Amino acid sequence: MTGGGTGIGRGIAAVLAADGVHVVLFGRREQVLADTARELSAAYPGTTVVWQAADLTDPAQVQAAVGGAVGQVGESVDIVVNNAGGVVPARPAALAGLAAEWHAVYDRNVLTAVLLTTAVLSRLRRPGGRIISIGSIAALRGAGPYGAAKAALHAWSLGLAASVGSDGITVNVVAPGFVPDTGLWAGRLTDGYYRARVSETLVGRPGTPQDVAAAVRWLAGPDAGFVTGQIVQVNGGAVLGRG
Repeated sequence: MTGGGTGIGRGIAAVLAADGVHVVLFGRREQVLADTARELSAAYPGTTVVWQAADLTDPAQVQAAVGGAVGQVGESVDIVVNNAGGVVPARPAALAGLAAEWHAVYDRNVLTAVLLTTAVLSRLRRPGGRIISIGSIAALRGAGPYGAAKAALHAWSLGLAASVGSDGITVNVVAPGFVPDTGLWAGRLTDGYYRARVSETLVGRPGTPQDVAAAVRWLAGPDAGFVTGQIVQVNGGAVLGRG
């Protein structure tokens, strides 16, 4: 899985490891990955948790990281979780800065998922493989490069579901709402904004990494084999589903 060192990704890695799934953590920050792998391995001694550091927007690094992971947890892959994402600091308003910001956000949220998934696709179990990407409520109501990137991730996932469904592989998206305990909000979450976002929910609280991890656990498990090409909203009712 990508982006498994902190926040939502760490929560997902923990529930999968607790279920006995051997986990490979991919990401950029070596120390964060190493610490998380060590702690999860200690908590779940029957499960292998390893890590591979790489810039997942770089095709060569993705290929090398996947190759390095093979053999540590087995030759085949059961579950792919694309969790890497986030925002970047706003660039100057000049066109060059604007272009750099949009490219960076798209690469972080979409390209990482496309490259990692494509690199492991031939190793994914058939039938029974699972591909789960972490989208966002921003794909429905967000603005700017982050909302656009998450909408693109959703669209890519739906197309991928159609292309691999005949192999018995499911592809779904979990789209969280307001989950303040993530790096996305570091240094920019005010008390007023927090209260406003919580007030939008029907359940009167923010989401947690564990809420998102529970949805991923279900989609990754045997009971969700007939669920594919879906956007599972985990937002406390801040945006209501239709259809």
